[in-house]
Formats: sequence, structure tokens, C-alpha cells
Amino acid sequence: MPYTFDLPNALGTGMIISSSKAISSTTAAGIRSFVAHYEAALSRFRQDSIVGSMNRAAHGGQFDFPDWCAGLFDLYDQLVTATDGAIDPCVGEDLIRLGYDAKLTFTMQPGAANQLGALHGRPTWRNDITRQSEHGTTLITHCPVYLDFGACGKGYCVDLIAQRLRAANYREFVINAGGDLRIHSAEPITIALEDPRNTANAVGIAHITTGAFCASAPSRRHWQDAEAHELHHLLNAIDGRPVHDVHATWVYAPVETLSTASTTETSQHNGSSNITHYPTAMADGLATALFVAHPNQLAAAFPDGSFACALLRADNTAAASKRFPGEFFTH
Repeated sequence: MPYTFDLPNALGTGMIISSSKAISSTTAAGIRSFVAHYEAALSRFRQDSIVGSMNRAAHGGQFDFPDWCAGLFDLYDQLVTATDGAIDPCVGEDLIRLGYDAKLTFTMQPGAANQLGALHGRPTWRNDITRQSEHGTTLITHCPVYLDFGACGKGYCVDLIAQRLRAANYREFVINAGGDLRIHSAEPITIALEDPRNTANAVGIAHITTGAFCASAPSRRHWQDAEAHELHHLLNAIDGRPVHDVHATWVYAPVETLSTASTTETSQHNGSSNITHYPTAMADGLATALFVAHPNQLAAAFPDGSFACALLRADNTAAASKRFPGEFFTH
């Protein structure tokens, strides 16, 4: 795939699109415009975003998101239920208290330990946010809410861009958003499974022809509190604390053959939306969910065959599910 199109500042990590044919100026402009709209709606690091306005609303309010957010909100509904609240977009408040704030201070706020998580009364997606409108993209709150869509947000943006590329008749491409991958290739692409303890090394390898492939680990976003305790962004939303018994996760999700129309129109806020229409978002979210939930628990909550996964635990043991398209290096 000799042609590349870069968005160096997109979603906080940058995005690279590789394709077998040159991306037209019209398609490139459309993607740039969409990413700008995406961040204006969902970024918690921008005060002028819709998400930013929610945390300034002292008594809550009604917040109208674009209709294309429906699938993202549906996926969070399912992840919150599947993990019994351990995944929750309201975890943004905990991240800020821990120091992962808009200014990236990485300094834990005084007294944060006694305020973290749903256990200490932090708002939750299930109890403090109401979804309304036909597509469920209007959110109603009654207090300030700090949302963070980092578990699925990059992957969801990738899927929406992939829809645009497929509609414009691009058949072979790879979208890479900070390591979250959407792949459509005639030949297998080899992917190294990064070692979270030494990012210059790999602990395994995967081969993907078509599908989404996402990983999660604290190795690139971690810091310490005043007492030198290790902190990172992968939290259990129930207690608001970083998870330390898993070191890295990888999730593969196959891609269905769908028309653009069916993908964008089937997401309705009535329980019928097909989250497998957003494989990168699902893989992204499940890679995070594996830090707080057992793989079997997640497999029971999602359609059979919709994903395969692998994980590396803190005790240096590893596990992979059936159909995972890779393997670990072992001694």
C-alpha cells in the first residue's frame, strides 16, 4: 500500500491511512473535516466540545450529540452492562483526579483517593445519564458529568472513516490510529505484539488480512503519585483505581461486508443496533474491558465469533482465545 495520508494530531495520537491507490483531495478533505467534527463533539480535552460543556453544567442539562454517535453510545451501554459498571465513560472524573487532565499535569489531586469511583458517589452512565431522541444521541444529566470515551473512541472514529473510504470505492487500506488498526488487505499484514515492559521488543506476533486489531496497555501513559505509586489510565470505574494485575491485551474483530447505508442506518436506540458494524470500536473497547473483566464474561455478552483476544498478566503468564490470529513467543 504505497500511498499514505497523515493526520498527525488527530485524536491525541495521530492517524495514518495507507492505501493501494492515492487518496483523492476530496476524500482527504472530507476525512479531515469529519475528524474535526468528531473531536468537537467528543473530546474531553477541549472546553468547546459538547463533552466539555457537560462538565461545566452545574445542574446538568440536555446535550444533543450528532446522530453518528448512536453506535458509540450503544457500545458503551453494552460494555457497562457486560462489566457490571467496571467500564463507564463517567470515569473521566477519576482520570482528572488522578492527574490525567486537559493540561496533562499527571499530578494527583489532594484527597483524590477518597473521591474516586462509583463507590464514592461519582456519577455513572447507568444512573446519572438518560439517553433520549430516536437515535439515543441526546444525553440528559442533572449534575456536572465528566465523560471520557477513550475506551472506544479512537476505534469508533476509525470505523466511521473506514465507511467513508469504502463508500468512495477504496478496497485495500489500513487505518492506524495510535495502534488501533482497521485492515482491508489482499495479503496478510504482520503485527508485532508490543512488550509492555520494553516497548522496543515484542512478546508475540499476529497476522491480519481483514479485520480490526486493537491493543491496550499502560506502558505509554503512566505516572506516579507523591508516594511513588504507579498510576495509569486503565481504571476500574467502580473504585476508580488503576488495574495492576493485567499488563497488556489484544483483541481481533472480523469485519462484516456491509453497505454504507446499512451501517449508518441500523443503529437505533431500541436495543437493535448491531455493534459488529463497528469492529474497531468493539475491539478497542474490549481491549480495555479485559483489564476489568474475564474473557469468558465478555464473550458471553457479545455475539459469538465477534472477537478473539489475548492477554498478558502481571505474573508474566499469557492466554489467548480460540481464533486469535497470533501467537506468543515462549521459551
